[in-house]
Amino acid sequence: MSRLVECVPNFSEGNNQEVIDAIARAVAQTPGCTLLDVDAGPSTNRTVYTFVGRPEDVVEGALNAARAAHRLIDMSRHRGEHPRMGALDVCPFIPVRGVTMDECVLCAQAFGQRLAEELGVPVYLYGEAARMTSRQSLPAIRAGEYEALPEKLKQAEWAPDFGPSSFVPSWGATATGARKFLLAFNINLLSTKEQAHRIALNLREQGRGKDQPGRLSKVQGIGWYLDEKNLAQVSMNLLDFEVTGLHTVFEETCREAQELSLPVVGSQLVGLVPLKALLDAAAFYCEQENLFLLEEEHRLRLVVNRLGLDSLSPFNPKERIIEYLVPQDGPEQSLVDQPLRAFIRAVGARSAAPGGGSVAAASAAMGAALASMAGLMTYGRRQFEHLDVTMRRLIPPFHAAMAELTAMVDADARAFEAYLKATKLPKNTPEDKDRREAALQEGLRQAVAVPLALAETVASLWPVLRELALCVNLACRSDLQVAAKALETGVFAAYFNVLINLKDVTDDVFKDQVRHRISSLLQDAQTQAALVLGRLEARQE
Repeated sequence: MSRLVECVPNFSEGNNQEVIDAIARAVAQTPGCTLLDVDAGPSTNRTVYTFVGRPEDVVEGALNAARAAHRLIDMSRHRGEHPRMGALDVCPFIPVRGVTMDECVLCAQAFGQRLAEELGVPVYLYGEAARMTSRQSLPAIRAGEYEALPEKLKQAEWAPDFGPSSFVPSWGATATGARKFLLAFNINLLSTKEQAHRIALNLREQGRGKDQPGRLSKVQGIGWYLDEKNLAQVSMNLLDFEVTGLHTVFEETCREAQELSLPVVGSQLVGLVPLKALLDAAAFYCEQENLFLLEEEHRLRLVVNRLGLDSLSPFNPKERIIEYLVPQDGPEQSLVDQPLRAFIRAVGARSAAPGGGSVAAASAAMGAALASMAGLMTYGRRQFEHLDVTMRRLIPPFHAAMAELTAMVDADARAFEAYLKATKLPKNTPEDKDRREAALQEGLRQAVAVPLALAETVASLWPVLRELALCVNLACRSDLQVAAKALETGVFAAYFNVLINLKDVTDDVFKDQVRHRISSLLQDAQTQAALVLGRLEARQE
């Protein structure tokens, strides 16, 4: 798996396009770095850059960007709505794929040390990289902002982690660290700056102080005014969107605004956003409004509409969701992204992978897809209107399983490749042999895990499929019959893939447990498929 880190440096320039572009070029021209987004704010006079790459590459990209900013930004002239203390105000490193938080801490440490040594500027470590509790919070480090630095740097407790304890007027100071994905989310109000800030104080976790905490955990916030848009914003940083989501922040802001008789006119996401953050909001609105939306695209449209994300500028999910933008894992196209003809040729080639495991997953995925299709061909039609509530319940499990099983087409091929790679490890010394054997056993366990997971996924579908067979549109009877056999075939194929990979596993307890489980799943699949086919045959036109 390729290792991927996201870096999101915030520079204190949001108006001079030449400077903004120069910093972007410095990142884009760094080998191994992919620049994903540049988000400039005139009123905040700040630009947020987002780029990804391997850990060592993003550190170089951040340094190149800082060098450009050092030549072009003079902090002594900076004015803007957003709190700031330096030309490069903050530079976080975020794990995306195949990288731990500890590795991102190392990125921050390497970047901070080199930045301080090369440019001679003060650098603080924050977030997961902080060396003391008092510096974990970025607002705590940035308290007093740029203007307070001359006196702050004289205090022993605010000596920087790297660089001099002296004030550099043209630069200020920089904070760098490691963190989870942070969502910069602004809610638009037709109000004054003071009213927006009042709402922010009520909601943010810090509140108005220790005696008056706010309502939303893991949320920072202030209010400001955007002159270029002629409106105020409650500007929120969501430090952990799985604790407090976008929809919660938006709805709570709306509630506060309503109490003050203030209109909310949409919102704004700054930079990129993880797909899950938007899908979590979609799930909230679907449940709240009793909506039946299966397709990811439809759910994203719903969120854009409900949150008003396109109120200030167009919101294109393909350009704003990080999963849609990051480079794919590895240079080769995934099996499921290939045309069907190419996939079949790959299976038929003189190569061990893709093989029976990938074919098993493809068969089961198509079975789930057919069941979903049969349900959708029943849902929403006048003659089956009485079944709409039932279809809303029966269709989603097939739709979700379809995606899970499709992903197993590639997962099975990767698992077997891991085993093949282990067979090529050296075995010259006793230590080499031990490492090779451990890698082989782990590879076999992975090769067993995917088809076993496939069979477990299919097992969860049989009760739903049996119920669907009793009420589905009979015009789709043959489709559902094929679905039942395709799912059974997927389990049948998974059974043999599990057994052949178990053969060389040395853990006898593990072997017995897995063999018993996969045998039970196959027997159940054969029984359940027969029940579904029987129910379909018994129904009259």
